[in-house]
Amino acid sequence: MSELALTILPETADDALAVERLHERTFGPGRYARSAYRIRESRGHVLDLSFTARIGTLLVGSVWLTPICIGETPALLLGPLTVEPPFREHGVGSALIERALKHAKAAGHTLVVLVGDEPFYGKSGFKRIPKGQVKMPGPVDPARLLVAELKIGAFEGVSGMIRPDWEKV
Repeated sequence: MSELALTILPETADDALAVERLHERTFGPGRYARSAYRIRESRGHVLDLSFTARIGTLLVGSVWLTPICIGETPALLLGPLTVEPPFREHGVGSALIERALKHAKAAGHTLVVLVGDEPFYGKSGFKRIPKGQVKMPGPVDPARLLVAELKIGAFEGVSGMIRPDWEKV
């Protein structure tokens, strides 16, 4: 990020339209059919744990964390993570992930899951979930289901279906 003056801030309600437009540009209308989107749409993300990246006043990236359960175990679902195409490969996505995980850990959360590519997300501590241990509703490639422990051992014995966490605010 040395060549860009990047500012990462917690998302606010005032960011909603700009973030939605960013999602439209980067993911298109097909995003509504994705399994992770279906989980998020019924729950909503946590503003205090979701962040925007800006260069000056230009919004160039966003990451959301949404409360879920894996079976009966509370966790967070990371995503979408999105960065404007001209600003990719400059560390914006990694900086957003790092900030989100740091704040989630500080808030007492212990597990974060996502659907993504292990070579990219592995740099932030995510690893592949063993096939069959955790399931997500809808079609999801099990090789792309990843987890990061924010507390050592937090994923031991965790299994089941990922579902929206209806009990949390």
